[in-house]
Amino acid sequence: MASGNAPLRVGVAGCGLIGRRRAREVARSPHSQLVAVADARLEAARETAAEFAAHAVEDWRELVADPNLDVIVVSTPNGYLAEIAIAALAAGKHVLTEKPMGRNVEEARAMAEAAERSGKRLKVGFNHRYHPALRRAHALFAGDAIGTLINLRVRYGHGGRAGYEREWRGDPELAGGGELTDQGVHALDLIHWFAGMPSDAVAFTQTAVWPIAPLEDNAFALLRFPGGAIASVHTSWTQWKNLFSFEVFGNRGALIVEGLGGSYGVETLTLYERAPAGGAPATTVERFEGADESWRDEWSAFTAGILHDTPYDGGPADGLAVMTMLADLYRAALGG
Repeated sequence: MASGNAPLRVGVAGCGLIGRRRAREVARSPHSQLVAVADARLEAARETAAEFAAHAVEDWRELVADPNLDVIVVSTPNGYLAEIAIAALAAGKHVLTEKPMGRNVEEARAMAEAAERSGKRLKVGFNHRYHPALRRAHALFAGDAIGTLINLRVRYGHGGRAGYEREWRGDPELAGGGELTDQGVHALDLIHWFAGMPSDAVAFTQTAVWPIAPLEDNAFALLRFPGGAIASVHTSWTQWKNLFSFEVFGNRGALIVEGLGGSYGVETLTLYERAPAGGAPATTVERFEGADESWRDEWSAFTAGILHDTPYDGGPADGLAVMTMLADLYRAALGG
């Protein structure tokens, strides 16, 4: 195990797109060392291991059993997240698990309880909280830049891809839910970050294009909060041009974040300050050019939490809150 100023020794379970991205951040951080990667597709593990000079294994259990590892990153399909995270925590490892926090509230609660028993750190991969425009917006909101919260509006989606029904995201057992579970959990986490827990939920789901029923490719939701604020969400796999839009309205102005970089467009933050006498608001626009460094910043926050006991976003309480919101929305969509 790492001690003193030695870097944290890390294993990554899952070598798909997100697992490779996580492996890259582990490898380039001065506070961590990528030691091993695991994937049921051994060739994928070997390719990732070769890129980052790590050891490749086929079974995630080898990572959990390795006494030299300090941290396990779980980047597998949703259906395996809870099992691997709970086993790693029980083995004395810190864990960063991708979102969502399992497939349902029961799995999320079991993960949180496992972390509590182990005394180890558990973080859910809500990297959107580490996008600079969203962090800046939250700081402005917390600093009363737009006054009392009135409502939020979130739109998030992409156009899917042919063959979704043959991928794990099209498998109800592995995914746990459709687009509301996939990108929707990011939207719900951001809403929870700004507004807290809702008191009421209304939702509709739709399977409009992709043959993934009973999973959804679109979800529409309304959330009402105890203070009276209301949030609307539309998350979609039929958003043919990738879109991210997060809008927060207060009684004295608004904060609008658009884009996430890459195919979602340049990340921008617009602050509107209401003119008390009416007319156009004062407008300030900030642009955040360059590569998406949210994954790096999230990993830095997590390693600092482990090494220096500093706070970070996306702990077990945050993950469980989102899974509770998700369950309420699915229940509402079914008429419950």
